Order: sequence, then C-alpha cells, then structure tokens
Amino acid sequence: MMLEYLTYAALALLVIVFLSQAIRILREYERGVVFTLGRFTGVKGPGLILLVPIVQQLVKVDLRVMVQVVPPQDVISRDNVSVKVNAVLYFRIVDPERAIIKVGDYMAATSQLAQTTLRSVLGKHELDEMLAERDRLNADIQEILDKQTDVWGIKVTGIEIKDVDINETMVRAIAKQAEAERLRRAKVINAMGEQQAAEKLVEAGRILAQEPQAMQLRYFAALHDIAGERSSTVVFPLPTGLLDHLMPRPNNP
Repeated sequence: MMLEYLTYAALALLVIVFLSQAIRILREYERGVVFTLGRFTGVKGPGLILLVPIVQQLVKVDLRVMVQVVPPQDVISRDNVSVKVNAVLYFRIVDPERAIIKVGDYMAATSQLAQTTLRSVLGKHELDEMLAERDRLNADIQEILDKQTDVWGIKVTGIEIKDVDINETMVRAIAKQAEAERLRRAKVINAMGEQQAAEKLVEAGRILAQEPQAMQLRYFAALHDIAGERSSTVVFPLPTGLLDHLMPRPNNP
C-alpha cells in the first residue's frame, strides 16, 4: 500500500513538472521564439503556449518601446571644439525572429551602435549647428541607426540629444561672440534709423518748400515747444518774410 502511494505521488510530481515546463503564458506585449531541438520553428504568442519539454525551448521577446540612455560621448566638432554629448534612444522590436537569431545581445548592440553613430554624425557639424539645429541632427542620427538596425528586426523610433557640455573657456568665448554680435546688430539698427530719419527729413523739407505758409506754421510750432520747456533759453521771434529779403535772389534772365 505504501509503495502504491509513493508511486502515485511520483507520477503526480512528474505530471506537475511536465505541465510547468509545457505550459507558458505570454502577455499581450510579449512574443515567444520557439526552438525545437535547436532549430527555429516559429514565433508564438500572446496567450497560452504549449511546449514539449526538453525538446522545445522558448525565448521571450518584449515588443514595447525601450528606452536607453546613451552615455556622454567625447566629440570633436568640425570647427575643432571638444564637447561632451549625451542622448536618449527609443526603439522597439518589430521582428522577434531576427532580434534573437541575427544578433547575440540586441540591447548591447543597439547601445554601442548609437554611441558610435552619435560621435560620427556630430563630428561632421560645427558647434553652432549642434546647439541650434538639434531637430535636424536627431533626424539624421535616427535615419542612420534605423537602416543599420533593420537587419536585426529593430525599429529606432527616435533619438534625442539631451545635453551638449562645453568647457568653461569655450563658454566665455561664445559669450564674447554673442556680445559682439548684439553690438553689431545695435549699430546696424542705429544706422538704419539714421538713414530713414534723413530720408523723412528730406521729404519733409520738400513739402515745406512748396508752401511758405507751412514753414511759418512749423516756425510757430518750434516756438511753442521751446516755450513749454523750463529752460533759460531766450528766443527772439523773427518774421520769416524778413529772411526772404536777406537771402540773395537768383538773377532772372
């Protein structure tokens, strides 16, 4: 009786072990790459998966978007400026078969590829482009990564350059450059204002010359402005008609 009980217990234990090895449940975002006697036989999931223990093995693959932080990279720009650049990489697996079979560790491979591509692309641009045209640089890096990771069944959905660290000496040089640029713009704007004012004064002079009464009114307006100020200026009004007699007249033929 005891022997039969032990036999039944052993059989029950074997059944439990068999079922635990044979039954797998995959979530909605998971897929299972199945190998039968070491050979690829298909991708299964999600849901309930039945395997033959020992004969079949299953490798789980996560299809969600993954995030990797690209560590700071030393980059020398095209204008010979040394900077440290880090970024954030977003990618997901679109073909579980290739992600498991074509590359040993797709996470490490994608990370290393992102680091080398970041250094290669940014090294072809100047510092000003790194600071002002990040969107274009992000698109260029993403396109290159996406082409190279396509054979691994990986889709690069985006890469964002986070920080561009510059040494203190270069920061001071950039500040001086920005100050000089602002000073240049101020001088240009001042010169343009002087030019426009001169053009308007010439135009106003032409209009006043056509009507002597307008000049008289402008004369009274100037007197009114001077009288309204609190100053010690003494003004002696002089009729504008008197000036006509004082100024030489052209000889009529």
